[in-house]
Amino acid sequence: MYVETPVSTYTLNENQAMRETGVSRYISIYMGEAYMEFLWFIVIGVAAGWLAGQVITDGGFHLISNTIVGMIGALLGGFLFRRLGIPAGSGILVSLIVATIGAIVLLFVVRQVRKA
Repeated sequence: MYVETPVSTYTLNENQAMRETGVSRYISIYMGEAYMEFLWFIVIGVAAGWLAGQVITDGGFHLISNTIVGMIGALLGGFLFRRLGIPAGSGILVSLIVATIGAIVLLFVVRQVRKA
């Protein structure tokens, strides 16, 4: 006895629409999270650069340079903390502290190179 069972109850267009909706929803959620992470990275970089500029006051960079130093310092601070085996944890405050320490180290090195 041969019984024919349908493979799918949806038509090709409905399957395609469901697949595209799922993929586009996944991409939009992922991109939204990526944009928010990048936005927080910039905000923390600005704050860390400003704080590092307040701590190391000889010379003086302007806001844009301090922001760039803060963002690079955030990367440097994360690298240094991992390299030294210090658990950084998570959260905005911890990220700001790590980024500020990295920015202070970077500003110190940059200003020493400028003096030489």
